[in-house]
Amino acid sequence: LNFHPDTFPLILSFENHCSLPYQEIMAEQLVQILGKSLYIPREESLLLGRLPSPMELRGMVVVKGRRPSNFNYDDYDTDDDVSDDGAPSTHYSSGVGDQYQPMSPKVKAHHKVCPALARLTLFHGSKLTDWESSHMNPTHHMHSFSETKVRSLSRKTDRMQWTIYNQSHMSRTYPAGSRIDSSNYMPILPWSVGCQLVSLNFQTPDTALLLNDGRFRENGQCGYVLKPVELLELQSPPRKQPMKLTIRVLSGSCLPKPKDKRGDKCIDPYVRVSVFDVKNGIKEDAVTYQTGVVYNNGFFPIWNEGKMKFTIENWASAMLQLSIYDKEAPPSSDEFVATSAIPISCLRQGLRSVKLNDATNTRSDTFDFASLLIEITKNWGDGSERSDSFNESAHSLSMVSEQPRLERSRTDNPRSSANCPTRIARPNTVQRARTEA
Repeated sequence: LNFHPDTFPLILSFENHCSLPYQEIMAEQLVQILGKSLYIPREESLLLGRLPSPMELRGMVVVKGRRPSNFNYDDYDTDDDVSDDGAPSTHYSSGVGDQYQPMSPKVKAHHKVCPALARLTLFHGSKLTDWESSHMNPTHHMHSFSETKVRSLSRKTDRMQWTIYNQSHMSRTYPAGSRIDSSNYMPILPWSVGCQLVSLNFQTPDTALLLNDGRFRENGQCGYVLKPVELLELQSPPRKQPMKLTIRVLSGSCLPKPKDKRGDKCIDPYVRVSVFDVKNGIKEDAVTYQTGVVYNNGFFPIWNEGKMKFTIENWASAMLQLSIYDKEAPPSSDEFVATSAIPISCLRQGLRSVKLNDATNTRSDTFDFASLLIEITKNWGDGSERSDSFNESAHSLSMVSEQPRLERSRTDNPRSSANCPTRIARPNTVQRARTEA
């Protein structure tokens, strides 16, 4: 924050099991260390039901924890209190001396919060009882769900209620506790219902994390992007025609060798083209095509093969991933070379040059000039072909903007990657979050 005072707010999510004396120390250290950068909400502003926008909180740190009304300890949620992911946490009670005894899973643990720490907290984690009650909660109350609960809620008839809840409140999702290998779940489904904070294990650079990085690259990697227009409407959005997307891989340029490849041998590259979508609003789906292999040519391989056709239902949250592999003779497995993940809503029609990244989704050294040349065609279910400026999602999911502004772009060409103003909404933003292993 000292080096980037205008950065968008950093949200600290506390899973607090400390005793009251230690919570008082936590509150004291937060104020002492963060100083003016710590956002301390005023009670009167919370009563008004208005959350501060990310623009108003630039350079600030926001605390998510427990701010119970009249210190009612039965309505909070600390992520691990509900065993919906198959891996319940263990609570401990103080015993004799310095000994701590594990409590029975059937015993409900009540964690009190000291007033000094509650005063610093903006977002209060509350448990879901029913959506009608959740809609009536103050706007600074939010829910947290494990990935298993996300799938369960998406299959039920209250999926639309969850989407409406996310128009005025915040929701956070996190990996299941059973993922002891720190793997990740696909973020497409929680994005499709408007969840603002989709937490992933950042220490594992798998496909889910690459898609997440691709989603937030569209806004200069500032950590915030706009919600799709469909998720901002107060009423149920009408069922829209699916998008017909056609991709044709033409050629590559300056493709680097795999990290472990040595010597003068050229690579034998081929391209995997994948689209990640949510079908029927409840099921995550991935469709993958693969080009042929171009042997001994990583400098300028030419494919120019047939068209790859995709049908996309939720184009506002769907993602396209282009991955290049080096073909190896059996029994060796093919080696990863480069990748790029792009939101479907950010795709522009025609011939496009796609910059490629390494396994950690960065461009440096040999990746400075690596790229793919592809041809993109977009049609809708009625057979019409729409220009990029007509795309409704173009106003809400813009291309990269290093300095996002408050106003939403309504220019004739809102897809311009050079100067695309972006408005940052309050609960109508999607933010990426980090989850510790």
